Amino acid sequence: MRVWTPFRPLFDVLGRLGVVGNGRFGRGSSPDGSMHRHGGRTPPGRRRPLPGWRSIRGRVAVVITVPICLLLTVAGLAVYGRAEALGDARTTRAEVGLSLRVQALVHQLQRERGLTNGLLGGEEGYRTPLAATRKRMDTALRAMRPEPAVEDVIQRHLQRLAAIRTAADRKATGKGTADRTATLTFYTTAVDALNAVDPVADTATRDDRQLRDGLAALRELAAAKESVALERGLLNGVFADGAFHDREYLTFTEVRATRVAALARFRQVATPPQLAALKHAFATKDAESATAYESRAEAAADGSALRADAGTWWDAMTVLVDDLYTVQQTVGDDVRDRADSLSHDAELGLAAYLLSGTLMATLVAALAAFASRSLTRPLRTLVEDAHDVARNRLPATVARIQQSSQDHVPDYPEAQPLGGAAEIAEVAESLRQVEHTALHLAAQQAGLRRNTTESLANLGRRNQNLVRRQLGLITRLERQELDPDALAELFELDHLATRMRRNAESLLVLAGENPPRPTAQPADGLEVVQSAVAEVEQYRRVLIAAVEPVRVRGHAVADVAHLLAELLENGLTFSPPTERVEVHGWYDAEDATYSFAVVDHGVGMSEADKERASARLSGSGEDAFLAAPTRFLGHLVVGRLAHRLGEGAKVHLFDTPGGGLSALLVLPGRLLAPARTLSAAPPVPPVPPAPAPAGPPAVSALLNGFRAGVARAEARSTPRSTQGASS
Repeated sequence: MRVWTPFRPLFDVLGRLGVVGNGRFGRGSSPDGSMHRHGGRTPPGRRRPLPGWRSIRGRVAVVITVPICLLLTVAGLAVYGRAEALGDARTTRAEVGLSLRVQALVHQLQRERGLTNGLLGGEEGYRTPLAATRKRMDTALRAMRPEPAVEDVIQRHLQRLAAIRTAADRKATGKGTADRTATLTFYTTAVDALNAVDPVADTATRDDRQLRDGLAALRELAAAKESVALERGLLNGVFADGAFHDREYLTFTEVRATRVAALARFRQVATPPQLAALKHAFATKDAESATAYESRAEAAADGSALRADAGTWWDAMTVLVDDLYTVQQTVGDDVRDRADSLSHDAELGLAAYLLSGTLMATLVAALAAFASRSLTRPLRTLVEDAHDVARNRLPATVARIQQSSQDHVPDYPEAQPLGGAAEIAEVAESLRQVEHTALHLAAQQAGLRRNTTESLANLGRRNQNLVRRQLGLITRLERQELDPDALAELFELDHLATRMRRNAESLLVLAGENPPRPTAQPADGLEVVQSAVAEVEQYRRVLIAAVEPVRVRGHAVADVAHLLAELLENGLTFSPPTERVEVHGWYDAEDATYSFAVVDHGVGMSEADKERASARLSGSGEDAFLAAPTRFLGHLVVGRLAHRLGEGAKVHLFDTPGGGLSALLVLPGRLLAPARTLSAAPPVPPVPPAPAPAGPPAVSALLNGFRAGVARAEARSTPRSTQGASS
């Protein structure tokens, strides 16, 4: 039963005020005001909810509702008590009805017990009434089977009822050996079991004194009636047989003592009308006749013969048992009437409490809403303006400043005056000052970033020119030098200058300058790889494993060579000095692309670092290099070069089988030139195959793994944005 219904309007209002529910700034939110949902961010246009009870209207609602909630709690407890009383009254009424049905079954079972005991004692006149009683007993049994508790007792204690009846009938005809005492014990055990499952047996939890006494009277009267019925059945057999046998007299005295005790307890809790009905039942002529027969039975305690008419005893005791059963029904009706009265009172009380609680909750809700609106309405315009600044105006203006070539702050419309208290106007003015300050800082940052980029580009071009002149001078010295040792030193100097040129070109790439080394003629793939190897420091550790023939278009040769050099430098840096870094190249006819693979056997990367590095290699973010750590500049250079090569050029990272990291550069077909004819092709010196280092996987298996990895990467619908990894 729902007893807290009156509080629902109050909780609805508190939810709208932000006092209850998820509205606090904390877990699930970010410092810029955007809320996360399932690991993502809320749409930019959605406002973040107010921070619950920390807001003004939340605190006002708390101040108003806390004391009222205490009153509502008291009212709720009262409603709960009324509802519990109503439930108890209805349960008691149902239990009394079940108890009367159980006692009706017990009444028929008691009658069958007495007649059966008399039949076993030799009284043949009981055969006809016993048959009628058995039919009524079977009808009562069928009516009680739907009750689970009673059905269990029937299954356990009355399952042998048919066999007991058959044995009694056979004994009456002289063909069986049924024992009268055992038969009586069977019926008595079944009666006791039915009385034990009587729902009115537990009266300790009843709060109403009159109801509790009525249930106790009903229980004690059932015990007294069972004693009278048991005495009737016991002496019915004794009178029919003519004497007591074995422990029958002791059982007789115990049964009488039980009846006397039960009646004494009944008189303590019974009402005057109930006592009068009980007195009338024991004052009839049949009751007096039964008392006389009991006196005869007491006189035969020594085992002497009894001369008494069993039929007269049975009729007298049956009238007494029926009268007690009538008193029992009267007590049950009184208990049901009391339960109905309590149920009616509980319903009225519950309705009154519910109505009072609803009115109180409505009053509290109206009061809280009025107080909140009277304080928060002047702030609503200010809150909406602040959200508009944070979500729309300020980001859009900052973006225009960064994209513009000028550093001045654009003109802003004048702020509209806000109504309300002076404090609110001061807050609005402060917000306006914060907005202007942020715009000035954005303009200064944009100018500083632009000057920094131009300075880096200028420095890169100067270094490039100096290195180009240095390389030209070194080349002339190499042509003139004949000493092998001096020539070797010149070659080393040439290699260092080449690396310096790559660093200068990397600076230009990060600054967004045009390709520093435009090439008009296509170049072989092997020449591009050799050019890249010449630009790394530890070029002797590079193993050109297998590079299938290909022609790269002239405008892309410098960028591809530079990109491969950066990948080779990364692999050489993060692999042991004794390990080779391999370069593979192959053409994929299925999608008309050419791939270069740089394979190292070094420390590798974790999955998280690899995802962040892949994000930098994707070439997204024009200004990321100004904020990224310097150890990631190589990644950013590779990403810028891949982005400059155009659509279809991609760089993927994979784990090398056996340990290490492999980088795969995929060139689309538009960057590949047609193969030159044999007549025009200059002779290319053969590249002697270098022995494969111990441990790397077979080339075919490696290439298959790359192809499968590329397929998986292309199947991803959306790239994952990550940041931060070690180069």
